[in-house]
Amino acid sequence: MGPRTRIVLVEPKNEGNVGAVARAMKNFDAADLMLVNPCPLGIEARQRAMHGADILESATVVPDLATGLKDVDLIVGTSGIDTESEKRFARIAIGPRDLAAKVHDVRGTIALLFGREDFGLLDEELRRCDLLVTVPASADYPILNLSHAATILLYELFGSATSRKAARPMSGLEKEKLHAAFADLLRATDYPVHKVARTKIMFRRMIGRAVPSAWEFHALMGVLQRATKRIRRLEENR
Repeated sequence: MGPRTRIVLVEPKNEGNVGAVARAMKNFDAADLMLVNPCPLGIEARQRAMHGADILESATVVPDLATGLKDVDLIVGTSGIDTESEKRFARIAIGPRDLAAKVHDVRGTIALLFGREDFGLLDEELRRCDLLVTVPASADYPILNLSHAATILLYELFGSATSRKAARPMSGLEKEKLHAAFADLLRATDYPVHKVARTKIMFRRMIGRAVPSAWEFHALMGVLQRATKRIRRLEENR
């Protein structure tokens, strides 16, 4: 049993694209569609949805992204823009096939975020993501239509051939506890304030790519908490 995939369309501007995404979801057994502050949906959306009209009709509409991510275990952003610069953590992406392999054994809900047709996801929205994925395309025209990008990613997630049996993966709650422990360690070490935000994003993306098991979560938590306690004890004894 793989993860449950939630498709999240952030402020879609074209109702036809929303309908086409619902159709693609029907093709690949995904039924959880969430729309963040969408455009009005009418006859064009229903016509494009075809047999996915039930998915369109049952879509959850929320006013903001935070509301749509409350019960999510892994947040995956999509972007047509990638970078190889290690200093721009928020824009480092993996491919669709790599994504499918990494999340195959995740238990819980994965939110797959698609941004606005004209300028995608905002930087602040990308910073919320545990992973970023991009579809490789021609350098002359790398930006795919919203529904086409969704179809490619759904296909890879649906068709992932990985069959290994893995230990229970880290849950969404455990993931956030790990990030809180890392932030606490940064505070304990008086980490330079101007580097904190970027370092937190780097750590979040590293953990997102690794998809740790529950056992690995507990091991990492033990290391971080032990180091933080030791540092603070030394400070108290000075």
